[in-house]
Amino acid sequence: MTTATSPRHIEHPAREDIRLGPVLHALSDPIRLRIVCAMAHGRGEAFSCSYFALPVTKSTSTHHFRVLRESGVVRQTYQGTAKLNSLRRADLDALFPGLLDSVLESADAEAHRERPHPQ
Repeated sequence: MTTATSPRHIEHPAREDIRLGPVLHALSDPIRLRIVCAMAHGRGEAFSCSYFALPVTKSTSTHHFRVLRESGVVRQTYQGTAKLNSLRRADLDALFPGLLDSVLESADAEAHRERPHPQ
């Protein structure tokens, strides 16, 4: 007899299964990078998917969160009916030292360059 997987169980790669290629792919998309930057500035908080005001449809947003989760960049958990997302900073820092900080610093610098400057 086969037991159905609980809809509350969300699959994540174990730390040792996280690979650089999928992490870089996940971080290469501007929407996903925006999500990761917001989470990093949240200093360890967990955020619901609806917290992020994204310029995409709900189904596209779901896709982006799935890519982040399957690559090992975020962990998703349920709290009641809300799906919460947290950055797997400790795992990423242990596997790829300095990568996340470098990506976040570069994203911040790029965002600063793109803002209009007073003349």
